[in-house]
Amino acid sequence: MLNKITNDIYYVGVNDHEIDLFEGQYEVPNGMAYNSYVVMDEKITVFDTVDAKFKEQWLENLKEVLGDRTPDYLVVQHMEPDHSANILNFACVYPKTKIVANVKTFQMMKQFFGTDFPHKQVVVKDGETLNTGKHTFTFVFAPMVHWPEVMVTYDSADKVLFSADGFGKFGALDVEEEWACEARRYYVGIVGKYGMMVQNLLKKASALDIQIICPLHGPVLTENLGYYLDLYNTWSSYGVETEGTVIAYTSVYGNTKKAVELLAQKLREEGCPKVVVNDLARCDMAEAVEDAFRYGKMVLATTTYNAEIFPFMREFLADIVERGYQNRKIGLMENGSWGPTAAKIMKESLAKCKNITIAEPVITIKSAMTEENKKEIAALAKEMK
Repeated sequence: MLNKITNDIYYVGVNDHEIDLFEGQYEVPNGMAYNSYVVMDEKITVFDTVDAKFKEQWLENLKEVLGDRTPDYLVVQHMEPDHSANILNFACVYPKTKIVANVKTFQMMKQFFGTDFPHKQVVVKDGETLNTGKHTFTFVFAPMVHWPEVMVTYDSADKVLFSADGFGKFGALDVEEEWACEARRYYVGIVGKYGMMVQNLLKKASALDIQIICPLHGPVLTENLGYYLDLYNTWSSYGVETEGTVIAYTSVYGNTKKAVELLAQKLREEGCPKVVVNDLARCDMAEAVEDAFRYGKMVLATTTYNAEIFPFMREFLADIVERGYQNRKIGLMENGSWGPTAAKIMKESLAKCKNITIAEPVITIKSAMTEENKKEIAALAKEMK
């Protein structure tokens, strides 16, 4: 059965339930979708290809829509291999089809395939258009969302934005799940470093009458688009999506964990709207990073370890700093039986972030909580509620 999005636009992507780690690092228990689209018109346009493993299925999906017709154009918006791997295979099956892309994209094709398809090239610039009959496509460059060659495409006939990796999410399309959670984890992990570039793209998109968003991962978005656009604006401006406090901690023998549990209790007693606790040694690190960007306040609690900080906390801090963590209030709790230095090291890591406020008191535990520590935890809860 053909999967129609509009009268002229068809979905020809695939679901991947074989994958365990997306980009070699993100757990995807519900798989992934690699999206591709066909626009039927006087001249036929295909948008992007799919991961190499799904060559045959994708070509069959194309054939089901195309029948005996040959596409006139293949638009390549993004060269990451989960979207571009089948360009050469497509060119072999449809040798007369032109490839529409920008200069940087063709440069990457040469790197991946040993050719930039010189006799097939239609090179486009930012803002240029392509008319295929009823449909006119406008190409909007979106550098570093999240690769330098990325562009998105606006179809003025059906008011569709083909958004490349923008508005994507983890998860295959044959699994029903709430959009925001896996879209947030996807955004923070993959695009989060490039908030300014996403803001630039959102400004360009605001001038367009968009009624449908067709991303390269995740479902086609057809309703309540303001909800998705507002979330992207919050995420890319490093704003607070949900009021509350997240506690990210590590604990070797359980004493730091006891202090964290007391802090969580005190936060709830103080009326904190949401308290989230992540044991960094045991949780999905990507979800912990996602929570750091979702909530307005965060407490970091860890042990001094080899005159440094515990490895999982070090990894967590590196992840949030790399992704541009900013505009937050942070509480610090350290534990060390001798020479505690964890708070100092965490402060040094956070110094690379913009607009970070360190809450008082900074709590130092020496081996196990004292009555004085418990009073400090109660005071920190008042500050971080």
